[in-house]
Amino acid sequence: MERAPRIVVTVSPAERGPNPERARLRHARYREALERHGGEPVLLAATDPPEVRQAALSSMDGLVLAGGGDLDPARYGRPERGARAPEPDRDELEATAWATAEARNLPVLGICRGLQAINVFSGGTLVQDVEGHEGPSYGSGPALTHPLRLVPGTRLARILQPTFSGRRVVTVNSYHHQGVVAEGLAPGLVASAWASSRSGDLVEGLETDGERFVVALQCHPERTESTPPEFERLFRFFVDACRGSAVARLSRGS
Repeated sequence: MERAPRIVVTVSPAERGPNPERARLRHARYREALERHGGEPVLLAATDPPEVRQAALSSMDGLVLAGGGDLDPARYGRPERGARAPEPDRDELEATAWATAEARNLPVLGICRGLQAINVFSGGTLVQDVEGHEGPSYGSGPALTHPLRLVPGTRLARILQPTFSGRRVVTVNSYHHQGVVAEGLAPGLVASAWASSRSGDLVEGLETDGERFVVALQCHPERTESTPPEFERLFRFFVDACRGSAVARLSRGS
């Protein structure tokens, strides 16, 4: 029987925030999205013991950099100009996880903060405060939504719309107050989706230009009640890519 791919999901400890129950609900959405497609999620926080972190990263077949708070602006060489309550220990965990996945050519999916983290770890910068894109926190009211413009020919567009129907705009939820603009996009990354904002057009989808599966979205596709159904294909493709990593690991006897 084929082994389910082990997928590390980086999160902030539920107890760190003001509402642990709501945090656990957010974490559950990631777990459910991966399990629906046969993945074995392993939630990992910076407060987990070192041996637990090491074991998870050394055995993972794929990585999800999940949503959460702001990255420390020092990570991308900027003074604080609107960033809120950064978590340096989570930044460090995710930088290590990203480097591990990169060294082993593993699939990576970035969600919200995860998109920003991939951009920063790749040498890009962030706009620290974007007006008009931060709706009610998850579980406290209907999601704020906005149009997302897909870039034709990108991996994201091909996954979401395998048969082009003439529609390159989808409506997505919006829970973020930071973002990436064109001049802050890291070298080696490709914009796969855009959204308008008062800070200018935001890169709300990005990916690498190559065979390796590295895709990130600024929205939260795991929150199915405010996400178009075609985004379910993104999780399926990602888990399938991780399954390929798991098979490769077994063939090497590791």
